[in-house]
Amino acid sequence: MTALAAVLGITLAVRSGATPACAAPPTGSTVHKGKASFYDAGRSGGTCSFPGPPANRLYVALGTSEYAGAAACGSYLDVSGPKGTVRVMVIDQCGGCTPGKIDLSDEAFARIADRAQGIAPVTYRAVVNPPLDGGLTFRMKRGASQYWFAVQVGNHGNPLRSVEAKGPAGGFRKAARQNDNYWTVEDGLGPGPYSIRVTDVYGHQATATNIRMLPKQIQRGTVSLVGAATPSSLPSAPPTPATTPSPTRAESVAPTTTVEALAGAAPLDRPHC
Repeated sequence: MTALAAVLGITLAVRSGATPACAAPPTGSTVHKGKASFYDAGRSGGTCSFPGPPANRLYVALGTSEYAGAAACGSYLDVSGPKGTVRVMVIDQCGGCTPGKIDLSDEAFARIADRAQGIAPVTYRAVVNPPLDGGLTFRMKRGASQYWFAVQVGNHGNPLRSVEAKGPAGGFRKAARQNDNYWTVEDGLGPGPYSIRVTDVYGHQATATNIRMLPKQIQRGTVSLVGAATPSSLPSAPPTPATTPSPTRAESVAPTTTVEALAGAAPLDRPHC
C-alpha cells in the first residue's frame, strides 16, 4: 500500500505539472550540456505571463526542473550550438522537456543551428548581471485589489529569490511565487501605494516605492537591480555575445517609481540537488 501510494503521488505530481522537489534555474558559471529544439510562441509571453515575447524574439522555454515554478522567468541564457552563440530570455515552460533539453524560439535556433536539423546539440549557461535597458518594472495582475495582492516583477535579469511588499501601514510581508510568475499576498496589503523589496539569487536587493494598484499596467523603476554593486564573491559574467536582449513589447506605462538599490554581502544559498 505504501509503495502504491508513492507511485500514485508521483503520477499526480507529474500530471498536475507540480514543481519537482529538487528544482532550480540555471545560475552562476555552470555550463549545461544538452539539446535544443525550437517553437514559435507567437504573441504570447509564455508561462511567465509576460505582456509578449522580447522584441528581438530571442527566447527560450525550459523544462519543469529548470523552470522551477517560475524561478527562471526573466533570466537570460547564453546558448551555444554548431553555428554560434545566442542570448535568450526565459519566458516559458516546456512541459515535454527533460533535464538538459531546452526549446528555443525559431529565431534563436536559427542563430545556433540549421533549422533542418530539428534538434541540435548545445551547451548553455546563465548570464550573470546581464546588461538591461532601464530599471525594474512592476505589473499588477488582472483581478488584483486591496484584498488580494499579485505583482509581476520584470527587467531584473538575474533569477529572483524573493519579493516582499508592504502598504502604507505595517512592515514588509513575504509574497509567494506562483507558477505564472506573479508574486501574491493572499489577504492583500490594502489600497496602496506599495513598497516592494526585490532580492535576486546573488544577493542584490532593490526597494521600489510608490507602486500603485494599476492592474495590467507596467510601472517602471529608475534603477536596475543588476546595476547594484556586485559582491566580490559573485561568479564572473560570461562574455557578451553579439546578440543582446531587447525589452518586451510596450504596454501602457504608469509614471516612474522611485527605486533604491543595494547589494547583499554575499550570494545567497542556492538549492543543492
